[in-house]
Amino acid sequence: MTPPNESRTLPTQTISTLQQRLEEGRFCVTAEVTPPVTADPADFVARAMPLKGVAAAVNVTDGAGAKSHLAGIAAAHFLVQNGVEPILQMTCRDRNRIALQSDLLGAVALGIRNVLILGGDDPKAGDQPEAKAVFDLDSRNLLATAQKMRREHKLLPGTEIKGGFDLFLGAADLPVDPPPSWDAKSLRAKADAGADFIQTQFCMDIGVVRRYAGRLVELGLVPRLKILIGIAPIPSVRSARWMKEKLFGTIIPDALIERIEKAVDARAEGRRICIELLQQLTEVPGISGAHVMAPLNPSDIPEVIAASGVADKRHAL
Repeated sequence: MTPPNESRTLPTQTISTLQQRLEEGRFCVTAEVTPPVTADPADFVARAMPLKGVAAAVNVTDGAGAKSHLAGIAAAHFLVQNGVEPILQMTCRDRNRIALQSDLLGAVALGIRNVLILGGDDPKAGDQPEAKAVFDLDSRNLLATAQKMRREHKLLPGTEIKGGFDLFLGAADLPVDPPPSWDAKSLRAKADAGADFIQTQFCMDIGVVRRYAGRLVELGLVPRLKILIGIAPIPSVRSARWMKEKLFGTIIPDALIERIEKAVDARAEGRRICIELLQQLTEVPGISGAHVMAPLNPSDIPEVIAASGVADKRHAL
């Protein structure tokens, strides 16, 4: 970690490394780290550093689970200082449009080039259920606001933004096994609002991924959008079943759950499955990468990415 009294120089590049690699057709693997409940960033940075040089970029969550943590914009800045490219998650739940625009300006000023726009978890699901959600803007309108800021260099009321303002904008999606009539309406709306890349909910079924990606290609949303599929090194059969039953939109085939259940070492089997999926995803036309999440076993993330050998590989077009 950078010593507190050492002079710091922020990156001068205007385009993020993630954006550059995706536009070059490289298979990108991103990861995710949740800021701790502390004002001392040392532990957060220590947990993120094993991902340096392994993940293309690292998501920093924003009030995950509708709970208070070290502010995402501050945590992302600590990653920038330590040579790890962040993806700052920004939710619509906690701030109105004035604060959201200010935070976007602040993110760019702090050297943050990637922002993932989300709605945010319902406060009733967190540890302060009496909290009032804001939702002044929804995720699509916040994307459109960020798009206006980077394309026109203006805030919503028309106030000019001075200096550079470059962001690579992301949004979330739920992969589906597309029925004949599926037209990806929500995803198209996010693309039209300004999204450049998509990180999805967990989808551990490569067959579903192929059909989902194939439809997006047919609809012309790929390669317009860079799609990163959410996967996990699942540590136990209990975790697998909980994810499938409790996490909305999660897709985990019963066959994979059975593999984990029968394994002598469930956690090791979960890592093997994740590695296999990473390797298979590189062969799926229309898929640009993977987003690896493991809140209960984050130390497994750099191991599976490194073992897969897929990072920065040319992917199927």
